Amino acid sequence: MVEITSKDNEKIKSTKLLLKSKNRNKESKFIIEGYRILTLAFEQKDIIDYVFINEDFENKEEHRELLKELEDANIKVYKTTNKNFKDMVDTENTQGILAVVSYEKKTLEKNLTDDDKYIIVLDRIQDPGNMGTIIRTADAAGADAIITLKGCVDIYNPKVIRSTMGSIFSMNIIPAERDEMLSTLKSKGIKIVSSWLNTENWYDTVDYGNKVALVIGNEANGIDDVIAENSDLLVKIPIYGSAESLNAAISSAILMYEIKKSLV
Repeated sequence: MVEITSKDNEKIKSTKLLLKSKNRNKESKFIIEGYRILTLAFEQKDIIDYVFINEDFENKEEHRELLKELEDANIKVYKTTNKNFKDMVDTENTQGILAVVSYEKKTLEKNLTDDDKYIIVLDRIQDPGNMGTIIRTADAAGADAIITLKGCVDIYNPKVIRSTMGSIFSMNIIPAERDEMLSTLKSKGIKIVSSWLNTENWYDTVDYGNKVALVIGNEANGIDDVIAENSDLLVKIPIYGSAESLNAAISSAILMYEIKKSLV
């Protein structure tokens, strides 16, 4: 373990830069924070570049055990002051450990396979909490892949990462342009299903087929008109009370599980 006390240390400065999306994209790296999510990342330890801990992290036995496992795996650990550590994360109540993780830049051509028959398409989902929850739900519902379209929040935003509760490591998440997504799904014979208010099709009364891409739209404006026009099926969830609409993450969960029932 290497101790770093200076806030001007290059390793600290380069880590802090990853709090910004443009730097994450440039370096193909992001920050994860917290004991639990780091243990999940450690299961794919080849993606961990290095780890930082604060002055208090070693106070717990389970934390010391994790550090021993990291050492045995030849993963570099740096120890720094509580103040320096706090400057590298965006949470108030830190758990005292973070890791810098590398990720693969994906494309539809390379990363969407013929075996992927249950896909979630996210159209301009902008709230980090919604994005993370949808990724976690897609993982739980057995989706094969997620396609994020232009206008979505960065999936490596720290708030998104926390909301995924580790599913960021198990889901195949692919960024794409709208027209590329439409042409790719149609060429693979995948039925495009969009959540849409102006339809007579209730979500639990339709035939989804056996190859489905579910589109979830922007929190305020719904699904892009071009996507709706090119969808094979439009469905809606009933509103029994006086609420105008459902939260994007909630509605996506209802639809994901309904579709999964038809695919089993």
